[in-house]
Amino acid sequence: MRWVHQYGPQLEEKVRHHLKSTNDLWRVDETYMKVKRQWMYLYRTVDSEGHTIDFYLSQSRDKQVVKRFFKKSLSFSYVSKPRVVTVDKNPAYPVAIQELKKEEHMPEGIPLRQVKYLNNIVEQDHRFIKKHVRSMLGFKSHLKQQLLY
Repeated sequence: MRWVHQYGPQLEEKVRHHLKSTNDLWRVDETYMKVKRQWMYLYRTVDSEGHTIDFYLSQSRDKQVVKRFFKKSLSFSYVSKPRVVTVDKNPAYPVAIQELKKEEHMPEGIPLRQVKYLNNIVEQDHRFIKKHVRSMLGFKSHLKQQLLY
């Protein structure tokens, strides 16, 4: 475990350059799962082809978490900036994105689509993740969840 903590960030830095580039149509959604016998929310961003852009694990489901998640997703250099962001009807998304645009962390011209059925790509992918987690009898820590991706 010490090896993972010491060399993990360096490995990530080297490997990120070799990942597939993503397109600029983002789909964002959250689902819930158990980590250490506690329910947590797994936020995920995928592009229109289903390639994972980023994920974030949180205990709450509010606008601060959404802001933190988008800041993290937008900070990666290998990720193309979004042209359109599609989310579900969670009321935290529009508020957080407006604040990010005011703080200039997100470009101003990006439209936000709140359409439930356009997120089917990420919704169907949740099923695969939950099936994978169920067979492992859940995650025992946050680190194992991050190593899945």
